[in-house]
Amino acid sequence: MDWLATIPAGGVMLEGALSVPETASGVVLFAHGSGSSRLSPRNNAVARRLRASGHFGTLLFDLLTPAEDTDRSLRFDIPLLAERLTAATDWLRAQTEIGGLRLGYFGASTGAAAALIAAARRDDIGAIVSRGGRPDLAGQALTRVTAPTLLIVGGADPSVLDLNEAALHQLAGPKELHVVEGATHLFEEPGALDEVAEQAGLWFERYLRLPN
Repeated sequence: MDWLATIPAGGVMLEGALSVPETASGVVLFAHGSGSSRLSPRNNAVARRLRASGHFGTLLFDLLTPAEDTDRSLRFDIPLLAERLTAATDWLRAQTEIGGLRLGYFGASTGAAAALIAAARRDDIGAIVSRGGRPDLAGQALTRVTAPTLLIVGGADPSVLDLNEAALHQLAGPKELHVVEGATHLFEEPGALDEVAEQAGLWFERYLRLPN
């Protein structure tokens, strides 16, 4: 199933792409970082890897409209981004053919903070993966996140690594920190993004895939 999605969210319509293999037991919603979009090449690379397993569908969508994205302040409005992700999750739940599948979040940079805040408000998110995320921007919501959470950070991204190490202790549910050695913030080094995709896949396999 491949859809071009139009998602209602707080009076605006957000563009997205939904792809769900027939054998999927879960769907992962992607929350991109500031200045990015549903077309993020890194998020799309991870999404392709997840779909290739046959176990997961993916929803990549814009957190802001094109007009909103010209306002730099909105790119860092984490509560707004969390509301948009929540709206997209509600929209997905309402799709009768797939609404009963398990749900996970994959957040990058500021999108990771939005994913953590959104997950803290819900009881239907089965797993979260953060890539180079800013979990510190989720504030006190971290202590209410019970969904199993994997924080993936580049070893050559020291400031973000410090922030993730501090956030790890605040998360309430199962949690792990995976460091991609030698990788910088955008995981541009050879093999770095492959490692991100592999670790994300393993995490979602553990917590979203239905037992055989």
